[in-house]
Amino acid sequence: MKVDHTLPLEYSTKQNGMNIFGFWVFLAAEIMLFATLFTSYFTLEHRTGSGPSGAEIFEIAPVLIETFVLLTSSFTIGLGVHAMRIGRKKAMMTFFVITLLLGLVFLGFEIDEFITYIHEGATLQTSAFTAMLMTTLGTHGLHVTFGLFWGTAILLQVKKRGLTPETANKSFIFSLYWHFLDVVWIFIFSFIYLKGMM
Repeated sequence: MKVDHTLPLEYSTKQNGMNIFGFWVFLAAEIMLFATLFTSYFTLEHRTGSGPSGAEIFEIAPVLIETFVLLTSSFTIGLGVHAMRIGRKKAMMTFFVITLLLGLVFLGFEIDEFITYIHEGATLQTSAFTAMLMTTLGTHGLHVTFGLFWGTAILLQVKKRGLTPETANKSFIFSLYWHFLDVVWIFIFSFIYLKGMM
């Protein structure tokens, strides 16, 4: 395997470059998935039937905390990638661990939010609005959950094998995935929560 030392470690082989390109293609499919969910949500957001509306169930405080936590995790994973590029394995792993812990905190808030909504009568069966709300939030939450397991597996590989072109490539691809989840959340925060509270 020919390594090009003029490129960042995650791009340093031809295979690594192809892996990153392939992941961008995968993210394009993920964008279509969430675009479909958002379109369905916007089509059905006023169909509340006898159930609650967004203005009745959304609370700004937990949503702001979730947003702050997830955006902070995007910053820490960026620091982790920077540490990886300058060969600081311990710093890279520390920032990735912090990122995953923040992801876990976010998930805890999201689960608590789901429980609150269910207690307030907003379930999958309540109305078209609540069904799409739960589906959209749940899909994002499942992606975060998957990310926690994936990130943990990468950390174990880096700990065992060190910073190699292969582990750097996997770590960088994971960081792209994590940033993507943050971007999706910004759309959820802006167009579901803030719009719904108005």
